[in-house]
Amino acid sequence: MSTLAALGGFGSWGFDLGRAFGRGWTIGSPAQLRGAAAIPTGTVIFGGSARKKVAVEPDGLREFQAHRPRLFALAYRMLGSATEAEDAVQETYLRWDGTDRATIRSAEAWLSTAIVNLCRTWLVSARARRETYVGPWLPEPVPTARGELGPLESVEERELVSLALLTALERLNPIERAVFVLREAFGYAHREIADMLAVSEANSQQIFRRASVRVREGRPRFDVLPDQARELIERFLKAARIGDVQGLERLLAADATSTADGGGLVNAARRPVVGAAAVARYLAGLFRWAVPGMVITLEEINGALAVVVRLAGEPVLVVAVDILDEVVTALRLIVNPEKLSYIGRVDGVAAQ
Repeated sequence: MSTLAALGGFGSWGFDLGRAFGRGWTIGSPAQLRGAAAIPTGTVIFGGSARKKVAVEPDGLREFQAHRPRLFALAYRMLGSATEAEDAVQETYLRWDGTDRATIRSAEAWLSTAIVNLCRTWLVSARARRETYVGPWLPEPVPTARGELGPLESVEERELVSLALLTALERLNPIERAVFVLREAFGYAHREIADMLAVSEANSQQIFRRASVRVREGRPRFDVLPDQARELIERFLKAARIGDVQGLERLLAADATSTADGGGLVNAARRPVVGAAAVARYLAGLFRWAVPGMVITLEEINGALAVVVRLAGEPVLVVAVDILDEVVTALRLIVNPEKLSYIGRVDGVAAQ
């Protein structure tokens, strides 16, 4: 049972930021909480909760490991799940190990084609599972300060791994998502995408245009400097910890939303909370209790500053914050312990 489950769920945490700040809670850097580190390489290929040790000839392993970070980044963007992305990387490795590599002209092309088509297949069953998911479904958060999802040096690169955009990608069917990710996030030419996905180049271009409209329609681009985001989020937390509902309202857009993902494992709101007044009251109520051993940090999650709450070192909440024109437009709260397991594993690796 997770620490959060032992506490009785989201609605009975004992969550009072005002008292907690006076009782040893801290807002600090990730380094103060063991930080985040890249998953180690070696003969252990990660596969979610089950990790298999596989044997492979050294040259093949070295070549695969050179591509592993990129494969994980590609699979994560396709699936919206770090745990499933790890599984996809492992399955791709097993296929790589069982292939006559003397016939492969480009390892990058072969591996990218293998993993993207594997993810396309998995998305079919994933979409079916998400139709019966309890409450709103949100992507699995991933720390990105150490390049876990590749370089995120521009606003566009950060947006492409944001929880907001990954949620929007759920509108696409598997081939639309594959084309969008390969073109927009990895810069493949449509000719290369057509070869990977066994479609015509013209069809790839058409799919990309359609997918881009569906993903970006009605979505503003966010261009907030990290220091500005940090200052606003800290003000937001301060208002929440003292129960300042009016102060929270002033920091929220009129049509702000708060969406919580508990996956049926944690008692979380099963519908988005909409409107500044409702969201402010919801958050003030959420943060009204105190739990010993709780620590809050502001960390880079999916390319943007987010709130991470740990209890006894175990992540129990991630809050992603969308900011536009100096107000909070959306909050995404991930409390499903299964979706926080990747951050927990990264913490564990960093502590070793």
